[in-house]
Amino acid sequence: MAGIKRYKKEDLETYCLGATVSMEFLNACPQHVTKVFVHSAFYESETKEKICRICEQNQIPMEINDKAFSILSQKENCFVIAVVRKYFCELDSKASHVVLVNPSNAGNAGTIIRSALGFGVPNIAIIRPAVDLFDPKVIRASMGALSRVNFRYYDSWEEYVNKEGAGTRHFYPFMLDGSTLLHETKIEKPFSLVMGNEATGLPAEFSKIGCPVRIEHGHRIDSLNLPIATSIGLYEATKGDF
Repeated sequence: MAGIKRYKKEDLETYCLGATVSMEFLNACPQHVTKVFVHSAFYESETKEKICRICEQNQIPMEINDKAFSILSQKENCFVIAVVRKYFCELDSKASHVVLVNPSNAGNAGTIIRSALGFGVPNIAIIRPAVDLFDPKVIRASMGALSRVNFRYYDSWEEYVNKEGAGTRHFYPFMLDGSTLLHETKIEKPFSLVMGNEATGLPAEFSKIGCPVRIEHGHRIDSLNLPIATSIGLYEATKGDF
């Protein structure tokens, strides 16, 4: 079908698959939504009425197009697809950040984005090489939370530090051999919680950056998975804020 094709990283637009995810983008940043596809089986509901109202208010075209779903989604329960024009973000340099160094898994990235937003840290730095946050798999895993966070890519750790201010923030690399235990660490703001790749963790040189921390756990596992470790770090860093 002309104009509708599976997502590729180099595309200028991406897709939100599902009514809940699409609604997040329609509510948070309708200016980036260029079209909404609706499946003919999408029953009349309050959600459908809200989608129609937002599209009408923002002059976003809506189209009943079942073929689009067969091309773009493998989920049988997907009845809404929002088409989103990619956009550029800047981080708040004075705020706390989550820093993901070479993340590679779309599901993990989406889960971390949702956790970061939930704990009130909506600024996410990504050090390349890294997963594409505009991948529909990331957007779906975040349950649309991507629409409500600031994120920016950096070609290196040094670029991130130079851009976001080395002298004004506190760095906490999470490492298996971190010098201090997380629950014994006073995390000062603005902080950068620095998380490594899912398989390899952070490079050894991060042990000399800021205050390296480790999460204590039983010896029957070698490590926690990345989204869980990040969520634990976010909880410790923000407890008392809510």
